[in-house]
Amino acid sequence: MDLEGFFRAELAQHRAVLAATEAALAGPFVALVGVCRQAVAGGGKLMFFGNGGSAADAQHLATELVVRYRRNRAPIAAIALTTDSSALTAAGNDLGFEQIFQRQIAALGRPGDVAIGISTSGRSANVIAGLKQARAMGLGAAALSGGDGGLLPGLAEPLLLVPASSTARIQEMHITLGQMLCGALEIELGMI
Repeated sequence: MDLEGFFRAELAQHRAVLAATEAALAGPFVALVGVCRQAVAGGGKLMFFGNGGSAADAQHLATELVVRYRRNRAPIAAIALTTDSSALTAAGNDLGFEQIFQRQIAALGRPGDVAIGISTSGRSANVIAGLKQARAMGLGAAALSGGDGGLLPGLAEPLLLVPASSTARIQEMHITLGQMLCGALEIELGMI
């Protein structure tokens, strides 16, 4: 295997997706920052959730907001719905895996909160159910996805669709956009 060739090809693909993301997502990103800023400034919280790598991103982003991103500052109310193993396994066992996020949003969501689903395909049944629950309760329902967004268009608003088909490249953009969200919120909330 030509590992140097592989290395260069992967980075070239990353650069192409980064350029396409920059061209396509400025408006949706600004909208997401606005929705999140309004929620937090009004006393609400951000609830992140997804599966696999997206679950890891949910935890990462919630932690950046609760603890710190750039500087020490007051905490920003955020939670990852992917971290409570007892709630996840009980809901999965008793209600079905599709309900693990829906059930937590029903219990923890309050008017003014924003649920942010992360799904590279936009077809994760539990993410869809969580966003539907958020909308039914009058919460904000936003998402990060890729490609055509699967079932998320019309359900999540704002919806950040990374213009790519590779799961790896979509996930790279999700964490980049998430980190940018954390930085923008600190600025918009006057914390730095």
